[in-house]
Amino acid sequence: MIGKAITKNSIMLGIFAVVVAASLAATELYTRDLREAAIRKVKSKALEEVVSPKLRDNVLLDSAITVDDQKYLKLKDPASIYVARKNGDITAFIIPTRAPDGYGGAINTIVGVNLNGDITGVRVITHKETPGLGDKVETKKSDWVYEFNGRSLTNPEADGWAVKKDRGIYDQFTGATITPRAVVGSVHNALLFYKANKSELLKKAQLSVDADQTPAES
Repeated sequence: MIGKAITKNSIMLGIFAVVVAASLAATELYTRDLREAAIRKVKSKALEEVVSPKLRDNVLLDSAITVDDQKYLKLKDPASIYVARKNGDITAFIIPTRAPDGYGGAINTIVGVNLNGDITGVRVITHKETPGLGDKVETKKSDWVYEFNGRSLTNPEADGWAVKKDRGIYDQFTGATITPRAVVGSVHNALLFYKANKSELLKKAQLSVDADQTPAES
């Protein structure tokens, strides 16, 4: 009798363990899907903020080409450049750039650039700058990044791409010059990257568009 009871209990414990494991696995899959959906939503929102709807009708997250550039963009790892399209035509690129010289560490930014090389928008994605000072690079803290809208390599000229303390045109923050200086340099580098690589970017983006439009084999 004791042996049967032990066997029965072992079976019940085994079944319980399987049920718990299955429940945990299902929960993990569900929460992972929720996390991925939330991350995708945040990324999508940031991308859409730097390129006007007038310039796009495609899903930006689904239109990407890979870049690995240390010279201008200072990237540590390969990253995605997102391609904006309108009626199938390429209209702008969203370029990731990294400023390694922020006050609290690296500052990661995305820069929207239209085909003429004009900035359509800038957003700081991640940073470790001082709250109340350097965090004014965030749009929820100040309008500072909007100063870049419509700028280009010729507006201003090269010597204007600096904070006012360095005789440039961009505002610095009271008590925090290092942060805006780093971002200004990083955004300028994104424009330099675009100028140096425009032809290659257009070629890669067009290949991506052609691949999307190629009918699947039946």
